[in-house]
Amino acid sequence: MEDVGSVVAFWALAVVTLGAALVTALVRDLVRAVVALVVSFLGVAGLFVLLSADFLGVAQALIYAGAIPVLIVFAIVLTPRAARDNAETGMRWPALVLAGALAGLVIAVAVATDWGDGAREGFRETASAIGEALLNRYVLPFEVASVLLLAAMLGAIVLVRED
Repeated sequence: MEDVGSVVAFWALAVVTLGAALVTALVRDLVRAVVALVVSFLGVAGLFVLLSADFLGVAQALIYAGAIPVLIVFAIVLTPRAARDNAETGMRWPALVLAGALAGLVIAVAVATDWGDGAREGFRETASAIGEALLNRYVLPFEVASVLLLAAMLGAIVLVRED
């Protein structure tokens, strides 16, 4: 990440990710919080792509920015209105102190850690390496997992189907 474009893209994605995460934590409307969470997850996916972890970026975008917000929206829609009220509790200040202490610990560890300067050799093309490993060396476990997921999906369909 030596050129100016990569540095600008990194900082832009970092600001968008952290800003959206902050909005997610501070907004009181659950649907707006889910939208901000999606933006935060997409920012993390962009950071993965920027760091040459393209497979992780795509997985982050599909799973975290796609499937999980849909699940949260379904939970919001299917939860009765009375159970969704955000009642004020006396735990606001202890939670703020705990969150501040945890943030301080994370910052202290991040500053004290000696981070590597660059990627190790052999980790440049992650998607092609993962694809080759899944279809050559790990083809049997991959197919067993796919059949197991198919059986679970069919079982869920049979359970919710009306007769």
